[in-house]
Amino acid sequence: MTITNIVLILVVLAIAGYLVFYIVKKKKTAEVEATIDVDDKTYTIEKMIEFVKKRLDEITKINLYDIGLSEEELKRRKNKKYELKKALKGCTYGDANDKKYVKELIYDLLEKEYGVTESNISKAIPFDIPSLLTAQDKFDILIHAYKKEFAYEALTELIKKYNLAELKYLEGETKPSYVITEHEIEEIYEKENIMLSFSDKLDIVVQRIYQHYKGYSSIDEIRDMNIDGVSGGVSGLPESFLSQVAQIDGDYLNQVAEHKVPRACDSIWIFFQGKSIRLAFLSFGTEAELKRVCQNIYKYNNPGQLSDTNGYKINEMKDGSRVVVVRPSFSETWAFFVRKFDVKRATLEQLVVDEGKEDAIELLKFLVKGARIVSITGEQGSGKTTLLMGMIENIYETMNIRVQETAFELHLRKIYPTRNILTFRETDTISGQEGLDVQKKTDGSVNIIGEVATDPVASWMIQAAQVASKFTLFTHHAKTFPDLVTALRNSMLRTGVFNDEKTAEEQVVQVLNFDVHQVKDFRGKRYIERITECIPVEDKNEYTYDHRKEKTLEGKFDKFFDNATHYFTKSTDKKLYTYRNILEYIDGEYVITNPISNENIKEMRNNMDEVDVEAFDKFIEKHWGNKMKETVTVSSEPAEEKPKKRGRKPKTKI
Repeated sequence: MTITNIVLILVVLAIAGYLVFYIVKKKKTAEVEATIDVDDKTYTIEKMIEFVKKRLDEITKINLYDIGLSEEELKRRKNKKYELKKALKGCTYGDANDKKYVKELIYDLLEKEYGVTESNISKAIPFDIPSLLTAQDKFDILIHAYKKEFAYEALTELIKKYNLAELKYLEGETKPSYVITEHEIEEIYEKENIMLSFSDKLDIVVQRIYQHYKGYSSIDEIRDMNIDGVSGGVSGLPESFLSQVAQIDGDYLNQVAEHKVPRACDSIWIFFQGKSIRLAFLSFGTEAELKRVCQNIYKYNNPGQLSDTNGYKINEMKDGSRVVVVRPSFSETWAFFVRKFDVKRATLEQLVVDEGKEDAIELLKFLVKGARIVSITGEQGSGKTTLLMGMIENIYETMNIRVQETAFELHLRKIYPTRNILTFRETDTISGQEGLDVQKKTDGSVNIIGEVATDPVASWMIQAAQVASKFTLFTHHAKTFPDLVTALRNSMLRTGVFNDEKTAEEQVVQVLNFDVHQVKDFRGKRYIERITECIPVEDKNEYTYDHRKEKTLEGKFDKFFDNATHYFTKSTDKKLYTYRNILEYIDGEYVITNPISNENIKEMRNNMDEVDVEAFDKFIEKHWGNKMKETVTVSSEPAEEKPKKRGRKPKTKI
C-alpha cells in the first residue's frame, strides 16, 4: 500500500468522523429544541425542573470515551463529571458547598441552553405583577434580598426587624400562639419594596427548581439559616384521617381542599431562640413532597433504611445538625425534626445574659475547674446541650475529654481542634453501655455524656463517676433535684446493679455534686433557674449504752426501745442527703444564696491551679465572708490525728 493510499484512507476516516459528530450534535440540538417547544408552559417551574433533570442525567451518564476527545480534554471532562456526581450526592446531605455548585450549574443551563431571559422569566414566578405572587414567592424574594446582606443570619434579621416572634391572636382563636401568617409576609414585602435584577430573579428561580429537585422543598433555605431548628409534619390533619372523614363529612373535606383546615403537609415549624413558631404561609404542597423530604434528609453517612418495621432514624447532617425522622405506622404521619447547634455562640458569656450574670458565670467556671460532677437538667429545648458546650471551654487543657452521645451534637473538636477529644455514639450494633465501657480504656480524664436517657447509661455513669474518670458532666431531663436522684437510683435498680433502694440512692448522692437546672418559659426565654448542691448526710451512730445505768428493768426496757426506735427509723426512713440552692434566678436576676459546703470547697481548691484558687477564695470571701474562707483554708490541709480523750480508766482486775 502506497503512502498516497494511506493518506486518502485517513482523509476519508476524518471526514466520516466529522460527519458522525455533526449528525450527533444536530440530533442533540433537535432534541433540546423539541424539549424547548416554546409555548405558554415552556418557562414554568415544572417544565424547567424536567429539563434540568434530563440534562444533568445526560451529563452524568454520558460515555466520554465515545466522543473522541483528546487525552487532556478527556481527563478534564472526567474530573468535571466526577465532581458533579459527588455534588449531586452531597447536596442532599446538607453540604452548603455542594448545593452552591449544583445551583450554579442549573443557573448556567437555564441561561445558556434553555433560553431564560428577562422577558420570559416572569412566566416561572410573576415578579412584575406583585398581586399574582404567592406568600411563598414573596418570602423567597425577601430571604434572597436579606441573604445578600446578612448571609445565614437573614431569617433572624427578618424576624427581629418585624417582631415576628411575638405571641399573637389569630382570627377565631381565643389563645395566643407563635405563628407567622401570610398577611404578615405580604405586608413586609410591600414595606421592603425590593428591586430585583435579572440575575436576582434567575437566582430565585434556580433555588425554587433546586429545592424541588435535590433540596428539602419549602424548608431548604430555612434549614441553612442560623436558627435553633426546623420541623415538618407535626401539625395538621394526616392523610389517613382525611380518607376517613371523606366518607362521613363532605363539607369538612371541602374546607381542607380550600386550605381552610391545615393538612400535615402544610406543617412547617421553626425553633427560634427557644420558641416554636409555625410558618402558616409555607407548605410542602402534597403528602408525597413531605414524604420525599423525610426520606432524604436523614441519609448522611448511610444510617440504614427507614422502614415500616424500623419507623424512626436519629442521625446527623453534614453540617452537624441533628435530625430525627419518623414515619407511619410508628407515627401518625411522616415527620422530621432538625436541631441545629451553633458552636460559635456556645460560650457562657453569650448564654448567661441576665442581671447578676457575672456571679453565675464565675460559679459555673469554678464548678468545672474544681472537677465537680455536674448534671445539667431541664426540659427539651431548654438549652442543656448548649450550656454544656459553654462549660466545657473551662476544662483545663491538660485533661483528655471523652464524649458519649446518641447522635453527634457537641462537635467539640470543631471548637477546640488542638485538644485531646474523642466522641463516641450509639449505633444499631453498639449500645451506649458498650460505648462507655470502651471509654474506660482510652485514657480520658473527663467523661461527658450528651444525654443520660437510658437505664444502662445512667447506671454506668454513676459507676464511672466513682472510679473511671476525674469528673463527669452530663445532661438529664429531671424537673427537680429529688427527681434527678430518684431517676438515677431507679436506673441502678432496673439494670440490676443494686437490689436495695437505699443502697442505690446512697451511691447516687455520694457521686452527684451539683445540678444546674435550665428553664425555658412559655415565651421561649431560657435561663438557669438554680444551681443546687447535693450534700450526703453522714451516718452518725446514735445508739447509746444508757440502759446499763438504769437500775430497774422498766428503765432498761425504755432505753432499749429508744435504740430500737433509732434502728427502725434508719431502716425505714433514712435520710441519705440534703440539698440547697447555691444560686437562684429571682425576679430576673441571678442571686447567690447559700454557701457551698466545706467538703466541696476543699475538693474544688485541691483540683484548681494557684491562680484559680486565689480567684475562688476571693469569690468565697465576697459572698460568704472571711470566716468561711479561713475555715476552708484550714480544712484544706489534712488535720493531724489527735489522741482521743479518755474517760475514767476502768479498774483492772488482777
